[in-house]
Amino acid sequence: MRHFSAAVFALLCCLPAAARDLLVIGTHFERVYERGQEGEIVGFGPEIVRLIAQRLGHRAIFELYPWARAQALVAQGKADILVGPYKTFERQQIMAFSKLPFYQDQMVFYVRKGSGAEWNGDYNALTGRRIAIVNGWAYGAAFDKARPQLRLDIVNSVDSGLKMLAAQHAQMFASNRRNTEPVLGRLGFAGQLTMLPQVIEVQDGYFGFPKRHASDALRKEFDAEFQRMVESGELKRLGQRHEVNVPPQ
Repeated sequence: MRHFSAAVFALLCCLPAAARDLLVIGTHFERVYERGQEGEIVGFGPEIVRLIAQRLGHRAIFELYPWARAQALVAQGKADILVGPYKTFERQQIMAFSKLPFYQDQMVFYVRKGSGAEWNGDYNALTGRRIAIVNGWAYGAAFDKARPQLRLDIVNSVDSGLKMLAAQHAQMFASNRRNTEPVLGRLGFAGQLTMLPQVIEVQDGYFGFPKRHASDALRKEFDAEFQRMVESGELKRLGQRHEVNVPPQ
């Protein structure tokens, strides 16, 4: 009887998660997660989630939040999927990550043209400079190690960081190219601000899930479907259509 019960339990664990509505959340990430002209959530991430949810028999419901709030909601188990987080040690303590990343970013510094600002990767050279960074963003292990010696100003969006830099309230703005280049053009700052060539870090973006047993079945099903998208070349084609860099798999 004990063996029979164990077999039944093992079978149940392998069954797909029951069909349901999935609450999927994120913040404004250019081309990855944003609100469209009709008010719907669009981008590379939502398209992937919609396809996978449909194939698993679920329905995805999307909401947009400030980034720090979105991370907290998934960590608290109040949302099913977070779109786009970079993987850090701290985040791995509060949420689970998809097995594979779905996009890749270059983190870089932006400065005012003609300011003479340079950087070769040595954080000691940045001591005393006023640097704007976005609230809740991860900039990589080397940047985090240097944080105590840096003069950092927290902003809530890429728009705010660029405006702060243009107004000379900061000497540098740390961001990623994908999010920042479209905003430079929209704000009319392309002729005033420029990107430094030295990359801070290359970051991979993942899907995040609540770090709870109740979410394990969904995450494993999601990983399996996503693996099929990678192997079939579907992910690469979607990335090209959305103009988002897909990491080598």
